[in-house]
Amino acid sequence: MEPRGTKRRAEKTEYHGDARALRYYSPPPTNGPGLNFDLRDGYPDRYHPRDEEVREGLDHLLRWLLEHRDQLEGGPGWLAGAVVTWRGHLTKLLITPYEQQEGWQLAASRFQGTLYLSEVETPAARAQRLARPPLLRQLMYMGYKFEQYMCADKPGGSPDPSGEVNTNVAFCSVLRSRLGSYPLLFSGEVDCMAPRAASTQPPTCYVELKTSKELHSPGQWRAFYRHKLLKWWAQSFLPGIPHVVAGFRNPEGFVRSLRTFPTMEMFEHVRNDRHGWSPSVCVNFCAAFLSFAQSTVVQDDPSPMPSSPRLVHLFSWEPGGPVTVSVHRDAPYAFLPTWYVEAMTADLPSPSKTTSPKD
Repeated sequence: MEPRGTKRRAEKTEYHGDARALRYYSPPPTNGPGLNFDLRDGYPDRYHPRDEEVREGLDHLLRWLLEHRDQLEGGPGWLAGAVVTWRGHLTKLLITPYEQQEGWQLAASRFQGTLYLSEVETPAARAQRLARPPLLRQLMYMGYKFEQYMCADKPGGSPDPSGEVNTNVAFCSVLRSRLGSYPLLFSGEVDCMAPRAASTQPPTCYVELKTSKELHSPGQWRAFYRHKLLKWWAQSFLPGIPHVVAGFRNPEGFVRSLRTFPTMEMFEHVRNDRHGWSPSVCVNFCAAFLSFAQSTVVQDDPSPMPSSPRLVHLFSWEPGGPVTVSVHRDAPYAFLPTWYVEAMTADLPSPSKTTSPKD
């Protein structure tokens, strides 16, 4: 499927169904001077973080779907029985068998045969976010700053690290895949594409960019392979992103080295580690959850009638426990917007870009 993007700005949510926010991989020359990327540069003066109190749900993905549903291979009927969600939600499902600290909640609604999944922030996650220490906020900035050093605005261009870091702007790719017997349509943010890749066909031309502290001892590398590399693999596996490029920063916040991790080779680092992770365990759990959700959420809802309730199944999980499910109607968990339900029901044109994405 061709990639499509979303562009978001602070204080005003905007959607653009094109690639204007896509950036291009532009690594430093291998024969140049040693790396010296200052990831603290511009913080906090040139930092415009996204307002995390604004929960966008699936709105941008649903807008894209309205615009392109007739262009789906197999026609609009392909959506019946499919799962529509964000990549990040699937990533959380993939790593659940090895997650020991953070739980999750996913709201699910079935409409016209399609199962929609949208994450709900847990009370623990909200409390942790509101109490986020300054050092952690700066570390988050460093990840975005690294992208600024590694990406250009056009193919063949040069990075400009002097600009602002605005996390309200992002390019998202929409992809179709299959896990087990269930077709998936999901979207996720893309850091950049490699204009000189062997294939310029998405997603094989995409590159994921990450940062990590410098690692020195064998024990540090073992922990890195067991935990961080698992999350990197889960994020890149389903969309088919072939490589993750990592910048390793020193305690002063300077990146001095880069390393490329091919997605399909990440497991090799833990294959012989009895405390490592297994891709098959991750995939099997995710497929089992999707099967459970498909068989649990059987009532097609919401109704096109405004007065009818909107049915939501809330799936919850905490480390060490089973997945539980509760049933709710309307607020606070209903997430399919009225404009989407009405447009899909009546086959109306998609809403204008000036329309609020909320009800």
